[in-house]
This record gives sequence, C-alpha cells and structure tokens, in this order.
Amino acid sequence: MRIIFSGGGTGGHIYPALTLIDTIKNKLPDTEFLYVGTEKGLESDIVPKTGINFSAMQLEGGLERHFTLSNFKRAADAILSIRRAGKIIDDFKPDVAVGTGGYVCGPVLLAASLKKIPTLIQEQNAVAGITNKILSKFVTKIAVGSKLALKNFPADKTIYTGNPIRAEVLTAKREDGLREFNFSSDKPVILISGGSRGARSINLAMVDVLKNVKDFNAQFLHVTGKTEYESVTKNLGDIPSNAKVVPYLYNMPQAMAMADLAIFRAGATGLAELTARGVPAILIPYPYAAENHQEFNAMELVKVGAARMILNKDLTAEILSAQIEELLKNPAELQKMSAASLSIGRPQAASEIADLILDLRKYLV
Repeated sequence: MRIIFSGGGTGGHIYPALTLIDTIKNKLPDTEFLYVGTEKGLESDIVPKTGINFSAMQLEGGLERHFTLSNFKRAADAILSIRRAGKIIDDFKPDVAVGTGGYVCGPVLLAASLKKIPTLIQEQNAVAGITNKILSKFVTKIAVGSKLALKNFPADKTIYTGNPIRAEVLTAKREDGLREFNFSSDKPVILISGGSRGARSINLAMVDVLKNVKDFNAQFLHVTGKTEYESVTKNLGDIPSNAKVVPYLYNMPQAMAMADLAIFRAGATGLAELTARGVPAILIPYPYAAENHQEFNAMELVKVGAARMILNKDLTAEILSAQIEELLKNPAELQKMSAASLSIGRPQAASEIADLILDLRKYLV
C-alpha cells in the first residue's frame, strides 16, 4: 500500500501525521509513505530526520480569514499548487491520501480527490480550520479529535476518534521520569510548557512563581521554549533547588509520566496526551489561535472537571501561584481531576484512525 500524508506549519499538524505513520507501519509493515509539506515549514526539518520520504511544495501561505488583497495572490497560488500536487500524486501513485491540517494539505488532498483517490482529513481542534472546512466537501472520510468539531463537517462521513498520540506517551512510567530528571518520589511534580516554541506570558508569570517555589512542597519542571530560555534564566537568577528550567524537552513522554499537575497552553495534541495520561491541568489558551480554538479546546476539559482555565489576559503570577497552591493543598481534588481527565482520554485514537485509513482502499475506483 502507498500512502501520501500532508500537513504542516506547526507541530500540532506534523506530529499526529508521524504518529499515524508509525501506527500504520506496525499494522502493515510493507506500506510505502510520502510526506508532502512546504519548503519553509517545520515539517521540512522534522520529517526527513525520521527517514520518511519528503517532497516539498512552494506555497505562499494560507488564505487570511478576512478580506485582503493578498488573498487574491494566495488564491491564484493555491490553484497552481493543485497542479503541482497533482504531479506529485501522479509520480507516487498513492492508494490513499491523508491530511492532518495546515494550508499545504489543501492542494494535496484536493488534487487527490479530483483524481478519485480515497482521502481522509484529521481535524485536531474543537473548531475546524479553514483548510479542512473546504476539504470536507471533497474528501472521503473525516476523523475529528473533538466532539465539538462534529458540527463543522458532513455527518455521513465524519467520525469522532480523538487525536493520535505517540505510543511512548502511553508506555512511559512515572519512575522513568523521576529518574530521568532526578526528581524525588515523595513530592508532587508540576510540569510547565507553553509548546515547542514557548509562551512568553506563561514564562513571565512563572519567573515570579519560581522565585517563590520554596513556599511550595513540590518540584517544578519548566520548559521555556528555545527562544525564551535565555531571558527566563536571566530574569530568574539563581534557579531554586526544587526546580529545573530547560529550553526544550526531547523526552516529554517521561515528563508527563511523572507529572502530578501540568500548566499548558491548550493545543489539541498536548491535551490529547494529558488526558490519555490523566494529568490534571491549569490551561492558559493561546489567545491568537485561529477562531480562538484553543479556548474551545480547553473548555472541553474544564466542563468535565479535568482542568482549570486562566485566560491569557487574566494571567498573573499571583493568580497562577494561587491556583497551584490551592491544588497542592487539596490532593483529593487533584485525584478527582485526574479521573475526569482519564475519562475523556482517547489512547486508542491512533489505532482507530489508522484502521480508517487502511479501510479506505475499498473506495478505490
């Protein structure tokens, strides 16, 4: 079987695709893959390092969500890109094409659909992206990571699966994380991350929180993002003995395995991993996400009692510190949040979506 994957722009579009590729490899080892992305997106760096064949398309960018003159140029570029995608498809001859979001998957999935190749899109967020909304009229199947997204797509071809997460997120053990980061087993661990690039507002608030961590009977692992690390450590000064500050984590599964509380943005992949592990969370949604989708993502966890939410505009060190202190003093509440988180986790999502993709062969003309 030959499968094209396309998705890019952010890790939230790339890593679900890579997880699905790994899952399909386990189910059907002889499958051949081609990943189509952009020349300048993160995928052009991340995907080739995995050994997956990568083909880059030159694209100006996605359509803006309001009227601009640049949209005319981008629309013309999108039309031309469909032809370029069609050439890639003709050369690779896929049995199935899969899109995981980002404007690059638009021309690829549309070209595949026009050539009668079975197609699937995977929408991670509670509010669907513009590319997937357009593609939904053409593709064969749609897998959504949030029940809220069901209303954005045709009911007859849309399935709620949850979001695919890496297998190592599920298999990592708490003791592995404690040993990896040299943390004690007799104190709770708080994991702070604003995503792969960091979050300035979270970092600014955490600097003041970390200056007072001696007041907390806990251990802190703060992931700043590479571009923010220098400013955070400079403003923090001496790092307290019960805290670690790092620019990036290559071993996030181990960190999640030991976490008793997470302070996160509300990206769909991160939330899928937290709920699969049952980690209680304080969520601070990124306020400039398209259609404010991170706030909608966060609300799903808040409604079931799996998380607290602080809006970015309301975030201060005092408010964040008070939330942390309240939860640390109430282990029963943390346990209740953990159970609520597990109740909405979808650890089997990658396997379900992989089966949907493999099943698309029956739609081949």
